[in-house]
Amino acid sequence: MLTNSPPTNVALSTHFNRNVQRPSQAAALLSMDRRPHLNRYNIPVSCEAARLGGRPTTDAEKATVEIAPPDVVKRRAVTVDGMTIEIVQATRREKIETSFRAPVHMLVVCEQGARSSGDTFVQGLPPSSLRDLKKKLTFVPAGHDYHEWHEPRVLSRVVYFYLDPARMPILSETGYAEFAPRVHFEDPVLWDTALKLTRLIESANAYNRLYLDALGVVLAHELGRLNRGKPRMQAPIRGGLAAWQQRVVAAYIEEHLSEQISLATLAQLVRLSPYYFCRAFKQSFGIPPHRYHTSRRMEHAKALLAKPAPSVTDIGLTVGFSETSSFTAAFRKATGFTPTGYHRSLG
Repeated sequence: MLTNSPPTNVALSTHFNRNVQRPSQAAALLSMDRRPHLNRYNIPVSCEAARLGGRPTTDAEKATVEIAPPDVVKRRAVTVDGMTIEIVQATRREKIETSFRAPVHMLVVCEQGARSSGDTFVQGLPPSSLRDLKKKLTFVPAGHDYHEWHEPRVLSRVVYFYLDPARMPILSETGYAEFAPRVHFEDPVLWDTALKLTRLIESANAYNRLYLDALGVVLAHELGRLNRGKPRMQAPIRGGLAAWQQRVVAAYIEEHLSEQISLATLAQLVRLSPYYFCRAFKQSFGIPPHRYHTSRRMEHAKALLAKPAPSVTDIGLTVGFSETSSFTAAFRKATGFTPTGYHRSLG
């Protein structure tokens, strides 16, 4: 697991803090004495955090983005098995610069962000000057340079996922190559998984650690699936569906996952012709309506497969497949795994 704190997970007990500093070697030696252990936010590590497990940190696990000026943001980090999740909230609207290069992968999830000027650079790709960064994803493979600066129009909120390559799942069924860099792309399935992880660690109530770790494994597998495509810089999306239209269509699909949904039905919901709706939908969601519907089915199936002793036949019926063989074929095409193989990978 990755972390910038002593060898425990402080999950729910951490709070936002300004001016986060990296721990020095001298500070690391404090863990050998009997004084209360402090994490990188100067918060005592609780007994519950110790119960969740941990191990001595490595150099790779100390890697996080460098942000300048440091006092313009509040940061909070939580460690799960194989990754660290860091939530960074801007507190003032002033120029901010971010940089990163480390022996870990980094996924950047922009929940809220818009800039009047700025650039984002990931080694291996041309710079992007995209202005509206909301719901955009960026992936920085281990060892790649990442630099970003912007003059913000709104207070940004970004979640950074740091993944240890040595603890990434071995995707033997698909044989993925090295991970490729990507800048400002959209992927509904990956986005939803990242958002679930973020919301879970922010919950004020105690959470299911097994579910948290399982979601971390799912995120790693989704990055592997994504890597099948060719690396490219996504062009800014123009036009597309209005925000209310996106909400209506997405909600309708979620409520009818097990059913066949016609293009005409979706188009009628947002008062568009089927032809224009199809084009606008792809501009807004990055994929055609049919593929989006299928991806949401597969996402729901993966959540069901994360439970103990799942019935593949029942899950297939739940997500709209009358034949187990059809469900298995669709699931393998979407994820690279059979449903049973995917369930075992979460164990």
